[in-house]
Amino acid sequence: MEKKIPQWLIAVMFPVILFYYEVIFRVSTVQGLLKFSTVYMLLFCIAYAGIAWLLATLSSRKGLNFGITLGYIFITSLPFLIEYFVYRKFKILYNLNTTLGGAADALGDYQEDMWLMILSAEGILRIVLFLLPTVLFAIFGWRYATPQKISMRSRIAGILVAAGVYGLSWFGISQDTNLTLMTSTEYDFQSVVGEFGLITGLGLDVKEYFSDDTEVQSFEEIPTIPQIIIPTTVPPTEATIPEETGGETQPVETVPEVTEPPVVYTPNQLDIDYASLKSYGSYTELNNYVASLTPTMKNPYTGLFAGKNLIFITAEAFSAEVIDPELTPTLYRLANKGIQFLDYYQPSGAGTTGGEYQNIFGMLPTESGMSFKLTQDNCNYFTMGSQLDRLGYYGKAYHNNSYTFYSRHLTHKNLGYSDGYMGYGNGMEEYVEDLWPQSDLQMIQGTLPTYIDKQPFNIYYMTVSGHSNYTRYGNCMTNKNWQRVAHLDYSDEVKGYLAANLEFEDAMAHLVEQLELAGIADDTVIVISADHFPYGLDDEGWLGNMPYLSELYGYKVNTVFQRDHSRLIIWSGCLEEMDPIVVDTPTSSLDILPTLSNLFGTEFDSRLMVGRDVFSEAPALVFNMSYQWKTEYGTYMGGVFTPADDSIPIPDGYVDAVKAVVRNKVKFCNLVLKADYFEYLFEEQS
Repeated sequence: MEKKIPQWLIAVMFPVILFYYEVIFRVSTVQGLLKFSTVYMLLFCIAYAGIAWLLATLSSRKGLNFGITLGYIFITSLPFLIEYFVYRKFKILYNLNTTLGGAADALGDYQEDMWLMILSAEGILRIVLFLLPTVLFAIFGWRYATPQKISMRSRIAGILVAAGVYGLSWFGISQDTNLTLMTSTEYDFQSVVGEFGLITGLGLDVKEYFSDDTEVQSFEEIPTIPQIIIPTTVPPTEATIPEETGGETQPVETVPEVTEPPVVYTPNQLDIDYASLKSYGSYTELNNYVASLTPTMKNPYTGLFAGKNLIFITAEAFSAEVIDPELTPTLYRLANKGIQFLDYYQPSGAGTTGGEYQNIFGMLPTESGMSFKLTQDNCNYFTMGSQLDRLGYYGKAYHNNSYTFYSRHLTHKNLGYSDGYMGYGNGMEEYVEDLWPQSDLQMIQGTLPTYIDKQPFNIYYMTVSGHSNYTRYGNCMTNKNWQRVAHLDYSDEVKGYLAANLEFEDAMAHLVEQLELAGIADDTVIVISADHFPYGLDDEGWLGNMPYLSELYGYKVNTVFQRDHSRLIIWSGCLEEMDPIVVDTPTSSLDILPTLSNLFGTEFDSRLMVGRDVFSEAPALVFNMSYQWKTEYGTYMGGVFTPADDSIPIPDGYVDAVKAVVRNKVKFCNLVLKADYFEYLFEEQS
């Protein structure tokens, strides 16, 4: 007689399989298995699996119970398998908003890459590991491990155990302030999955997706950020100095200084009386929050670029390490003879569409992959397209890949550019060949003549030549420029990345040359920012295990700030004759919009932008969707603040105050987008 597995052991099988999936997924992606929050991940697995076990023991029919159990094992493996390949490709996890907002585009366009990953040794291994429980149960479950119908008493006991374990998990989380914030006011899908597992992350994300967060949400009252006093050693001053006059001390003759009267700067704010606006719902909270902020002041750099042309470029997978005096002399010139940003970051959280959103709107993509799509019908009042359009500029946006990708044919025609948007499929095919990826050089060569005589012009480019993968057979730009990097002392992967970016270098060389030939280089501003770090370098990478990115950067990449560091370029020919302008405080892509608004002297309200004009008195603050942040005085990650300089005392309350500032800024980003705040604001003013 065959010996079957005891029913209590079959019940244990349900959470064991779910925890097995979570462990395999964790070690394959975000890592960090050996931490206390893994206990919560296990407890959640027990609670969730209890539901499946109760369903599988409802019927006295063996076939039905077998089917429910097999379905549970197989279906629960799918999100793990899908998210594994998403993470392997994009180095982020796709939440519901990102999936709805761009997964179909991204995965469809990169089918070849995805198949290569799926059919690779690592891909096949993960498929085997995630499908192994399904296969084993399909083979042996019917005979040995099919659940039987249980009594009502056992069913009630099971419900009580599942509910008790679930409640115990949340009680434990509530005792840790950082974990509580992560699942509530500082909710972030990536962080939740990293702490509590994918199933819990997906459950909270579904709840977040269907919550109506445009209803009234109170912003936090920000405590005064304590002033940080930097210790200085000042040599004593004396009214006399010794002279070689017989040992006597002679008085110093003082000459009165002639000083110019100080320049009085006015605030960068609009004349809006928030108290008089018709206010309701979330608009009341938004109005009160904005009115509570202190605007930044105009400064010596206000209007430096007034009336000049603007060419704004989001460069695909660009990095500071591309810039080299010999390999990329034009980019080196633009970076070092323009405004120099020495501590710049491009926070990554929603791939290309998220980085592009940050560059253009100066806001975090709080709706992940859906953020940009939600702007297609919004009032995008403060984009540089809109601001300069109101000043009579000619404007157009360009992209050298598919014009419908990420729904750009809907979103980019609403960015304020007077002549709309062109991509491959609605005009760009006239200028660029149908390759993968398409050439940035060909895009610049083809489009520049169409607007160079329409001054003042305001142009936006989203490039594609720097896109992964970086093999000679998989990337036409890498293959085209390979001989220019073949001699470099790098791995083939890093050389392939640099070769792809040489197409962007050539595009910039052509652009600058033509501007100079036309005599308008001094009257044109070029801005370059990445969309995200070069995630395509490491197929199997995660923080702490990104060998090719670490090789490119020259140090081991262990943290998000090490990963997301980049270089912002703001250049104009007129800057080359000036003393160098250096910004060495932490800055990010959220600071581009307010900084450009100030430099171009447009009318804007600094209180309506979460970033800062870097030339203002506003304190430096870089932050991301995981509520991690960096200031001049230190970095906050994983609930821990690390001072930048141990000799500078950080006063009590500083960290908590900055955390509250960041939470308010993230909430503001979310409500501005979802409530279409600028439509309300400027409609009320009209």
